Amino acid sequence: MTSISKDEPLSATPETPDAPSGIDRRAFLMRNAAIGAAAVMTGTTWSPEARAQQAATEAGAQQAAKAAAGGDSGLKMSSALSPDLDVVKASKGPVMTVADEFYKVGPGPSSSHTIGPMRITYDFYQRCTKLPADQLAQATGLKVNLFGSLSATGKGHGTERAALAGLVGKEPATVDPMFLDEMIAKPQQTYPVKLGSKTFDLSLADVIYDAPKGEFAHPNMMTCRLMAGDKVLYEQEYYSVGGGFIEWKGYEPPKKGQPKYPYATMKELRQHAENNNLTIADVVMANEIAVSGKTEEQVNAFLDKIANAMIATVKTGLSYKDDVLPGPIKLQSKAATVFERAQDDTYMSDRAIGLVSAFALAASEENARGHLVITAPTGGSAGVMPAIVYALTQSGRAVPMDKIRQGLLAGAAVGYLCKHNATLAAAEGGCQAEIGVASAMTAALITQVLNSPPRVIENAAESALEHHLGMTCDPVAGYVQVPCIERCAFGAVKAWTAAMIATNEIASRHRVDLDTTIKTLADTARDMNSKYKETSEAGLAQNLTLC
Repeated sequence: MTSISKDEPLSATPETPDAPSGIDRRAFLMRNAAIGAAAVMTGTTWSPEARAQQAATEAGAQQAAKAAAGGDSGLKMSSALSPDLDVVKASKGPVMTVADEFYKVGPGPSSSHTIGPMRITYDFYQRCTKLPADQLAQATGLKVNLFGSLSATGKGHGTERAALAGLVGKEPATVDPMFLDEMIAKPQQTYPVKLGSKTFDLSLADVIYDAPKGEFAHPNMMTCRLMAGDKVLYEQEYYSVGGGFIEWKGYEPPKKGQPKYPYATMKELRQHAENNNLTIADVVMANEIAVSGKTEEQVNAFLDKIANAMIATVKTGLSYKDDVLPGPIKLQSKAATVFERAQDDTYMSDRAIGLVSAFALAASEENARGHLVITAPTGGSAGVMPAIVYALTQSGRAVPMDKIRQGLLAGAAVGYLCKHNATLAAAEGGCQAEIGVASAMTAALITQVLNSPPRVIENAAESALEHHLGMTCDPVAGYVQVPCIERCAFGAVKAWTAAMIATNEIASRHRVDLDTTIKTLADTARDMNSKYKETSEAGLAQNLTLC
């Protein structure tokens, strides 16, 4: 296990420099801190003078762009979605998402900032390999430009490493996290890329943090370009739309089968189950087969893979003790400590909550380390569902795998509906779209495992989501650590609480339905100030001083 030296510098220099004349002091200090954070993350060394000069340059450029756009009112963090995006168009039909699109294995710390960008650049590289030979013969390099939230918090999320990894042929599900860690230890390292008869070297410098503010088709936008010197040979605009899902300009979704039980709301899903004497999991399985063309055995094999991967992330996370997570925050891991205390007979009355919390912290800390996690629905929320799967299978309950499969299907149904009618992206909806949805999915998993009827499953999911509404996304220094890791523990505990309430109430007396709460999630996402959507410009990210 690796740890960071206690003598490692924080993102601020010992003496905070003064802003140069004519440069906004707040903007200057924020850029200075961001450069320091990135330096620690990548292992780059900046002298205080050089760092201050770079901060002044970046702050000045932001200031000029803001003035050209008419001030703050003219240049803001984009949160609107283009109506041309498939994720917008698809919300007008039945749910067509399937499990192997939804549950993804990939490196942390963020499905939208790590897995999505890696999938995007891998896709772009594959496109480039199919270009005409005479076009490839002119190529001298590849460039990636990050915009919106990817630019604002990408440094803390390791977006440049993920993007570069995709360009050199790495895929999220199979990349060795040590390969990504090497990029931190050797930020000047170059990596050969072969296109046609040409081979050229790429480095982290080929991934450019471009404008965080402006009008973009999606808050997580990036462009990939094949270059011949300063000439662009081929270019594609991409969007990381949340949960590791990606689109591009002109995207056409793949052809699929039609669902056996079409639904676009929880009410429709529940009616299919009740009218056909099926469980929620039964309905979802029938649709998985019809839409994907896979057999039930193939779907189950995939669900087993996901469940075992979730268990592995918790187990690995628990093995770290007295570990400091990467980055300038110097956050001490706590999963193993919480787990040990939960074993102590002195705290027996707290044991259930302690264990669930420890398991969630373990998986979420793995995400923060940049190790492989599972989107359920995102990387930032990757501790919630695995915590419960681990608790159900690796404890005295010993729930059989067929029950976990059913739970994963029920949980996926809730996630599908949130994606379909609201959002999974924190850059679009704040943390309610990540932890809130994860908690709702997990509450559905628990109640399905307990053989609860469809109405109870809906009630549990609704309660879990309802009590995360309005949660902002404000990662300190742009890292998925504070407040993100502990939020996974609270999300897991809330899921369990929601399931316990739902299974102990008269189901028909539950006053709020899931569809109403998902609509409220979407409404709240639209109304939320863009500063609170994974920009690190507000909340704890603004108010917490690292020292």
